[in-house]
Amino acid sequence: MPTETILARRTRNMGASAIREILKVVSRPGMISLAGGIPAPESFPMDMMQEITERTIAQYGPAAFQYDLTEGFPPLREALTHYLAGKGLSATPNEVLVASGSQGVLDGLGKILISPGDHVALEAPTYLGALQAFAPYEPRYLEIATDDQGMLPDALETALARQPVKFIYMVPNFQNPTGRTLPAERRQAIADIIRRYDTLLVEDDPYGDLRYHGVPVAPIKALAPDHVVYLSTLSKVFAPGLRMGFCLAPEPVGRWLVLAKQGVDLHTSTFNQALATEYLTGGHLQRHLPRIIALYRPRQQALLGAMKRYFPGDFNWTVPEGGMFVWVRGPAGMDMQAVNRQAVARNTAFVPGTFFYARPGSGRETLRLNYTMADEPALDRAAAILGEVFSMARLEMEAPRRVG
Repeated sequence: MPTETILARRTRNMGASAIREILKVVSRPGMISLAGGIPAPESFPMDMMQEITERTIAQYGPAAFQYDLTEGFPPLREALTHYLAGKGLSATPNEVLVASGSQGVLDGLGKILISPGDHVALEAPTYLGALQAFAPYEPRYLEIATDDQGMLPDALETALARQPVKFIYMVPNFQNPTGRTLPAERRQAIADIIRRYDTLLVEDDPYGDLRYHGVPVAPIKALAPDHVVYLSTLSKVFAPGLRMGFCLAPEPVGRWLVLAKQGVDLHTSTFNQALATEYLTGGHLQRHLPRIIALYRPRQQALLGAMKRYFPGDFNWTVPEGGMFVWVRGPAGMDMQAVNRQAVARNTAFVPGTFFYARPGSGRETLRLNYTMADEPALDRAAAILGEVFSMARLEMEAPRRVG
């Protein structure tokens, strides 16, 4: 059967994740991969899992294995209200929607909000998974200018004044891919702007618990609750394979997200939700989160220190207060896709930054590094190799000028 005659038009906007394709290439033995945004297996609470599982079965019995509400397992929704209160977000259980990872919420938002040609405003660069979730619904992206502290409120207001925007998407805490955190004064400015223009903001917060330095900043949802969909996940602080995401949305948006979810999976795995409930209510997260921080903080410090030692002087990078990523900018004209192929040949890999831009061809000289999946000695070796590869690439760039 010729598939081109049966596929929907929207499939033209669907493609394989560039990062996952890179991960296939770099999965061979001996490779030091700084490419994936993957939690370290050592961060999983394996020593707690038997107790959590036994308590879950004892507490909920067959109910943990039955069909359940589309909105989510009621005990988990209750537990999440207490978790969210610790972030300054007030919610009732009925306002919490559980999803199969926060990616499920992003797809649902695209399905219920985006008509072909609608404008969606987002940071430049932004999370690749959001671009993949929204693209099949054929939006037009408005890339909002950023600096070392994230989105510029003035640039956002200028964009909103010029044309209608269906919604804004951003990752304010330890952004993927840059690691930047939006400061409190910008959050307040953006909250004021979205209220003034009566515009919806999607606030994606998968990394907020992974803070290694500084103090937490209140979510934008707390500043403009009626104009913000707040979504997060337990993937980075529990186990990503359980696919446990959740969101708080204004009531009309939340109601439509439930309808969209019913057509996809009816509901998220009841047993996984029950495990997450015990993880939260049993105090396991409070005990385990400091161990995750103690694992990742020295890895981040090791990578940043090695970059300072080995990278050429015309490279610059972010110094995040938490999260999983460092964003690097090389000299103008350097093609990091070509450079990554050279690095892979030396058993080291990263993600070229161009994949995180909605506008094709942008960010050719940028790259994203992840530090959660490698230990400190491996991070030092990888940075040394990358420093050599970057220096060679710079010499190759300069060679034609010298000849000329």
